Amino acid sequence: MAVGICLLSASSLKAQNAKSDFRWPQGKRVAVSFSFDDARLSQIDVGTPLLDKYGVKATFYVSPRSVEKRLDGWKKAVASGHEIGNHSLTHPCTVNFGFSQQNALENYTIPMMEKQLDDANTEIQRLLGVKPVTFAYPCGQKFIGRGAGVQSYVPLVAKRFLVGRGFRDEMSNVPAACDLAQVLGTDSDGLTFEQMRDLVVTASQQGRWIAFAGHEIGKPGRQVTLAAALEQFIQYAKDPANGVWLDTVQAVAKHIQAQRGAR
Repeated sequence: MAVGICLLSASSLKAQNAKSDFRWPQGKRVAVSFSFDDARLSQIDVGTPLLDKYGVKATFYVSPRSVEKRLDGWKKAVASGHEIGNHSLTHPCTVNFGFSQQNALENYTIPMMEKQLDDANTEIQRLLGVKPVTFAYPCGQKFIGRGAGVQSYVPLVAKRFLVGRGFRDEMSNVPAACDLAQVLGTDSDGLTFEQMRDLVVTASQQGRWIAFAGHEIGKPGRQVTLAAALEQFIQYAKDPANGVWLDTVQAVAKHIQAQRGAR
């Protein structure tokens, strides 16, 4: 028993040391990534011009069919340095969503999901000339199948991508310990600037990473990250006194990998 206690204590101490040794770049206290799903038109019409105004880079998780609706705009987003991520080929979600009843995760197999991921990468690369490095789970759901046959498709994502980002999760990410294949995503739709700021201040107290996840960008409405709140937050993050590192999901994850490898 005493040996077990000693081993547990040593393991706990190692984990604590790993967390305390972790550092964000340039003395920043918290990392923040803004990401947006589905390649909505407002992301190009409103979002990227706003982000480009401040030189801020975001991550856009796209489905190829939606990219084709505004291809020139998405090519411009790539040229501006925004990250393009994979959001699957046809956005499969649970059968409980009306839009997904003919494309339900409950009816998927591993080969079907592999095709979703790989074909989306191929199409995105054909359309935009970039190969996605990170992925966002459609609807934040990570399973396929039903009942006793349910399987996680997280391992498929882990083999192909640096990051798999979730959605509507309850917590920010511990950089020294989080599973990059299951990065927690914080819903940014509908949040005021004050709500965004408060979430980030709380995360900064523990040196965490918030991966915001939104959809439309503009005026108040369904699934809309408010453009006014986003602009206010960018201005807040640009103030060095607030200790915010604002960058893409890929950039933050690469820093995390480098920090982990350095120990």
